[in-house]
Amino acid sequence: MERAAAYGVDPAGKGRDLERIREGIAFVDEVRKEVEAVLVGQRDLVQGLLVGVLADGHILVEGVPGLAKTLAVQSLATAFGGSFHRLQFTPDLLPSDLLGTHVYDTRTGEWNVKEGPIFANFVLADEINRAPAKVQSALLEAMQEKQVTLAGESRPLPRPFLVLATQNPLEQEGTYNLPEAQLDRFMLKLVVEYPKREEEDQIIQRMANNLSKPEVRRVADPEQILQARELLDLVYLDELARGYILDLVEATRSPGDFGLPGLAPLILYGASPRASIALAKAARARALLEARDHVLPRDIQGVAMDVLRHRVLTTYEAEAEGLSAEDVIQRVLEKVRVP
Repeated sequence: MERAAAYGVDPAGKGRDLERIREGIAFVDEVRKEVEAVLVGQRDLVQGLLVGVLADGHILVEGVPGLAKTLAVQSLATAFGGSFHRLQFTPDLLPSDLLGTHVYDTRTGEWNVKEGPIFANFVLADEINRAPAKVQSALLEAMQEKQVTLAGESRPLPRPFLVLATQNPLEQEGTYNLPEAQLDRFMLKLVVEYPKREEEDQIIQRMANNLSKPEVRRVADPEQILQARELLDLVYLDELARGYILDLVEATRSPGDFGLPGLAPLILYGASPRASIALAKAARARALLEARDHVLPRDIQGVAMDVLRHRVLTTYEAEAEGLSAEDVIQRVLEKVRVP
């Protein structure tokens, strides 16, 4: 699956930055321990959240109510430190509730800007698909430009800035479809499954006792996140790895060219160039989490589903056959040759 001769360190670097990488991400292990002390059995979720934080990508977490989506995001933000705001999205939410508004001060006779909860390092958009389209649109500029416009003035958001959104499945009552443009702004879409029986037993033992519930400690700060992100440039992405990324994305657009003619009627839209960028950054972040200075095929494969599942739109024919975007992507991963 992986060829050591093909995938290696940057010849110019000769591995000299490997020690710097190890030192620069050591704090991430402490964050992982704190989060996993609260969550039971959600290692894939924790891994995906860490990849998103290091790759500077917004994250959408989907699952039915009661699967600790909010707890996972809140625990991560607490362990990383920095400012944190949680906003419950509801059908009556207004854009000003998110961004802020102009407020008249009767004592001074002046108009002042009151910043909304979007001004934080970590913004938890809880049940994001319960808010109307105007609120979804208001979030776009913040997610893409890392700034918002209030009273005609552009205001930069804190660094780092990350939207960690939770979403209920669309079949749930009172949910809205997120616009495709906004879905594309999320680097990763993580899906949370039900815990296994033994894991749920551990959850009961941990959470049923009010006196001994685990609490997350702050073990890092925002500056460490910014410094760790700079290390991504030290993770070598060679020509073979880039080619593999391009093949995977192209196969979602022209599956017939990759020996998958049966997928063409099932795909309405393939992944955009933003998906290629996200795959490269997320694969680098995954390699960084393993303290490696080069990307391997397993890094690309390990993030491909989370990067692509919300960017590949399927047709009614696929729906009629009971096939989801995940099914389509899995076929692509199985068919596209690993260089």
